[in-house]
Amino acid sequence: MTIPAEQAETVAVRVRYFAGARAAAGVAEETVRVVPGPGCPATAADVIQAVLERHGEALAKVVAACSFLLDGVAVRDRGVAVPDGSALDVLPPFAGG
Repeated sequence: MTIPAEQAETVAVRVRYFAGARAAAGVAEETVRVVPGPGCPATAADVIQAVLERHGEALAKVVAACSFLLDGVAVRDRGVAVPDGSALDVLPPFAGG
């Protein structure tokens, strides 16, 4: 039996955008809900895909060069599980010296 998305168990993730990612998304932060696959945890890739679907091509161009922090820890594998209530930071490359 298929459960409608509005009734399925979702994972809520606070996504914070910095610098160019903030400009492309048009918001500083938002809560994104993702529905994990059957028997699978929600992943960083799921959250990233959700924000790309929400904000479109402008953010997609920026995200291609971004790094991410999940609850303050660098995401090296986008397949990492994202627990409910987590924070994902979207960090574009920063210039400086």
